[in-house]
Amino acid sequence: MSNEIARKLKINILRFDPNVPGDRPRIDMFELDEAPGMTLFIALNDIREHYDASLKFDFVCRAGICGSCSMLINGRPGLACRTLTSTMEPEIMLAPLPLFELIGDLSVFTGNWMRGLNERLETWIHTQEEVDVDRLEERMEPELAEEIYELDRCIECGCCVAGCGTIQMREEFVGAVGLNKIARYRLDPRDTRDDADYYELVGDEDGVFGCMTLLGCEDVCPKELPLQSKIAYLRRKMVEVGINKKD
Repeated sequence: MSNEIARKLKINILRFDPNVPGDRPRIDMFELDEAPGMTLFIALNDIREHYDASLKFDFVCRAGICGSCSMLINGRPGLACRTLTSTMEPEIMLAPLPLFELIGDLSVFTGNWMRGLNERLETWIHTQEEVDVDRLEERMEPELAEEIYELDRCIECGCCVAGCGTIQMREEFVGAVGLNKIARYRLDPRDTRDDADYYELVGDEDGVFGCMTLLGCEDVCPKELPLQSKIAYLRRKMVEVGINKKD
């Protein structure tokens, strides 16, 4: 049995509940012993169970799949369930993701923002054919299916949105999450839209030409998606469409 003394963690949390009249933002500090393999998710549950039951934060899967536990961790967007406390200094600062609707403390509502984005970009397969649920889909090359699957791994956690410098200045910018969705459907042979249709959706400064290529989105993506390469790919395609429109 190890005689190593557990490290003391000081976890500072930005607290504020907009639904409580008179409540004001403040920072509460909680001190607890670090356990082997502890993640921020485990630490937050420990705080809520033993120190303050009113602490608000979200979780569902605890496995980096649902994206619910996204927050600012020492100023950087990330997932609490995927962040080991052993990889950090003993004093940690947590805050809610910016830009999204604040529910309270570390809990934000990304649903409205993501739903509005999906409706705006029409992120579903468009086809001219009547759907026959009993008919087998046409065969897709494994390499293409793998490329589409890679982009489908986005969990809409909001980390790339919170880490995007362009969205801070231009609220209508669709961000990497939106451009990733457009790249995904453009690759899908079942979608009958052409590049001109995609140009109408993202061929402006609120779309692919608004990206300042700061790489913040790819740096903080917990699923390590190739966001910048897909933005560059879309930009080339949209430039071609724009040139053809002028001709």
